[in-house]
Amino acid sequence: MSVTSWHDAARELADKVAAGAPEWHEAVSNTPRHLLVPRWWQRVPDSPTEEWELVAPTAGSEKHRAVAYTDHTLVTRVGPLHADHAQRAERATGSPTSSSTLPGLIVSMLHRLKAEPGHRLLDVGTGSGYSAALTGRRLGDDHVTSVDVDPYLIDAARSRLEGFGRSPRLESIDATGPLPDVEYDRIMATVSVRPVPATWLRSLRPGGRLVTTIAHTALLITANMGEDGTAYGSVQPDPATFMETRRTVDYPPKLNEVFTSARVHDGEDVRSAVGPVPDLWQDWPLRWLYELDTPGVETRAATYPDGRRVVWLLAADGSWARAEDDDRTATVHQGGPRRLWDSLEGVRSKWDAKGRFPLHALRVTLSPERGTLVSPDGTWTITI
Repeated sequence: MSVTSWHDAARELADKVAAGAPEWHEAVSNTPRHLLVPRWWQRVPDSPTEEWELVAPTAGSEKHRAVAYTDHTLVTRVGPLHADHAQRAERATGSPTSSSTLPGLIVSMLHRLKAEPGHRLLDVGTGSGYSAALTGRRLGDDHVTSVDVDPYLIDAARSRLEGFGRSPRLESIDATGPLPDVEYDRIMATVSVRPVPATWLRSLRPGGRLVTTIAHTALLITANMGEDGTAYGSVQPDPATFMETRRTVDYPPKLNEVFTSARVHDGEDVRSAVGPVPDLWQDWPLRWLYELDTPGVETRAATYPDGRRVVWLLAADGSWARAEDDDRTATVHQGGPRRLWDSLEGVRSKWDAKGRFPLHALRVTLSPERGTLVSPDGTWTITI
């Protein structure tokens, strides 16, 4: 690929993703994303398991350029296997554990962050190094610190960034613990958290600004740090989904043993559902409110040929619920120490009573000791 051709592709990408954030157009136009993502994983269509195939185009080829400069997320690691280390015919199974986030979302978050040249910025979730490249270009490399839990991601990003003249500070750390510096003007996380780490809030200067997402939801929040050490903000209208912070290479295994019980047992508590069985993949605000109220519940669903629709709720303590809806009756089975479906119906009832307010109407308060979301009328407080 010639220098001219990748610049043209990057400029076209900038025209698209920075139309509403013109201050980032120059950085996107001059960042060679193809050098940061030489290989990636692609989901195998209709695979019975979460299976991925390797995409390894010739470096700098037209195919490489065509994908690298589209506004798409490129998954770079699945489970513990990074695309850099995979054989060409190799496949991976599991959930994504690292990626190069779609550029439009990165630029949108940076625009919300209101980062300006000279600001000291903490970039949480180095990944491929793309956001570190953009921020280093505009703010100055010596003003950017980027962190990730995986030493390989840091080493690879550092080497690739140096290849085109970028040298932000990169550190491999657990981002929920102590940070490399004690003061930042801006913090942006392309990983999700709950709670927002106390170290972030203690390191954010008065007047500083934070952009992150709440784990297991797509709730993007912004907050400004006050003189009292508490940050105040709101949920943004645009959802954003990111992988959760972790301390190991892969995520904990899914709750397959609990699912086995939920599929075959009648349950210790069997009753009719209160109202229709919700489609938690279409009614995503309800799913996120439920996650906020009852954290860590794994959801699964299926529609059978006879028309039955089934939703399962699973928890690590062995609690489970199964709701079956055949358009005539809706039956709920529950087992384990907690009644997960009761909690879901309680959240739905409470939200209905408050007029199903949009989630971006939630107000955010974050201190090192506690984070909360508060409903528009001030009567519903959710601890995050």
